[in-house]
Amino acid sequence: MSDATLHATNQDPDDFAVQIADQVESFLVAVMEVAKGDEPESAIPFLLLEVSQLMLAGGRLGAHEDIVPEERYEPDLGPEPDVDELRENLARLLDPVDVYSEVFDPYEPRKAPVPARISDDIADVITDLRHGMAHYRSGRTTEALWWWQFSYFSNWGSTASATLRALQSLVAHVRLNQPLAELDGLDTDHGIGDETLEFEAGRVMAEEIAGPLGLRKVK
Repeated sequence: MSDATLHATNQDPDDFAVQIADQVESFLVAVMEVAKGDEPESAIPFLLLEVSQLMLAGGRLGAHEDIVPEERYEPDLGPEPDVDELRENLARLLDPVDVYSEVFDPYEPRKAPVPARISDDIADVITDLRHGMAHYRSGRTTEALWWWQFSYFSNWGSTASATLRALQSLVAHVRLNQPLAELDGLDTDHGIGDETLEFEAGRVMAEEIAGPLGLRKVK
């Protein structure tokens, strides 16, 4: 299945596979456009919208019965497309709010928050989604759905939901006129506990990033 037939008129728009593929394709295209940096003022709101819509596809995959691939072994798709440029572009675009803190598993008690990056997370999600899309475009619909469902549970679902919480929190801080924690010095190379996070909290006001990121008009 080629790009030209991804949205072919002879496909049933009510078909589950078509709907999931449409949502995945929409996310992939939208994020690539955001990463170009042509409209930095709308990056955060646009990513919030796109990740939210992607999570709807994830929820549908999660609620669906287990999808079993037709072949025992996954066909070789060749080397994965490189996402380093995308990651770097997003990191530059989202600075200084790229880094955030996340609890990896809310059902594991006494787990300290760990630092993460929105740019890394989105690039990770893109990698999983592209892998499934390669199957879909090759006509292996069941294989694509199996991969998207499996990787939703094992990786991109939790990664995207963490990213969504970070984006929603960022927008909420600005809209509610609440200070943001100082992120300078917070990095993803090492674990950071509650005390360190509190120590590094400073006085970065939401207004300092609202204008450049398109969350509020600069007065």
